[in-house]
Amino acid sequence: AHDWTSLLRKMEISVAEAEKRTGKNTVNMQEIYTVYLIETRPVDALTEGITPDSLWRRYSEFELLRNYLLVTYPFVVVAPLPEKRAEIVWHKLSADNMDPDFVERRRVGLENFLHRVASHPVLCNDNIFYIFLTEVSYRFFFIQADSRLKAVNAAFRVKNPDGRFTELKHYSDELQTVLSQLLRVRARVADRLYGVYKVHGNYGRVFSEWSAIEKEMGDGLQSAGHHMDAYAASVDDILEEEEHYADQLKEYLFYTDALRAVCRKHELTQFELEMVALDLACKKQQKEELVTGTVRTFSLKGMTSKLFGQETAEQREAKLQVLEQQLKEGEEAVKEKNTESE
Repeated sequence: AHDWTSLLRKMEISVAEAEKRTGKNTVNMQEIYTVYLIETRPVDALTEGITPDSLWRRYSEFELLRNYLLVTYPFVVVAPLPEKRAEIVWHKLSADNMDPDFVERRRVGLENFLHRVASHPVLCNDNIFYIFLTEVSYRFFFIQADSRLKAVNAAFRVKNPDGRFTELKHYSDELQTVLSQLLRVRARVADRLYGVYKVHGNYGRVFSEWSAIEKEMGDGLQSAGHHMDAYAASVDDILEEEEHYADQLKEYLFYTDALRAVCRKHELTQFELEMVALDLACKKQQKEELVTGTVRTFSLKGMTSKLFGQETAEQREAKLQVLEQQLKEGEEAVKEKNTESE
């Protein structure tokens, strides 16, 4: 690991440009995809005019990197990636992921992602992240997303949930709902506003044509037509500026998923802790029953003892040794899960 509190203090990182390429996919079919140029150089080298190191990465490689960070650092809220395809858009914006405006917004989003990871006190020291930024030919060995997380659903309920994480989950759920609604309303309003402004372009054309057949009012009508045209065109800048704020809100929206991922991981750990503790309690009861020879609850063991007679001392001793070993392992597992859930 690198002894850096923040990679950004030592290295300038940028996603300088995007480029469209054509190649063969895994099933040998032609595909068009976008690659992004990552440039890095030491901060000390900026004043010396040294050319930055550069390499190209696909969006899917950024996804692999983020999945690796999620699995390796389950306790960290990992910064989200920009959306793969445009969602919650108004009609003038293209939902095509090859659209130049969308690619540019995604380039900025990917740069923000790298900056957030590089400025995180834990993630910035990760060797795989450093290699992602600096080594072209490196073949990533990424851990697959934790399949156990898929089990974190209504199939089970934690008996004693941690109040801090419950509160955090409720907060992220509420924030996601509010931001989703806000972005959808904003998209509808942008559609309507765009329509209202652009209608004035028609008025501008009418006034301009009208001015050609009027002698006394011609100049005034021509001027009014120009004003209408300018008014119609002004909406593009207004909505483009709004789009920057919408992108910020989308990033916060994706952060709610990152928050929930941490909560799900903790919930899974808590559930596993409860299961291990329950198993340990059962083993302790079995040991007590073996030592005392009394069965406190109805069990198959009690029934077989009545039918076939009591076990011999040797059998009990052998079972007791097995239970002792299982109890040791159970106590270690409880300690481990306790540490993991803290």
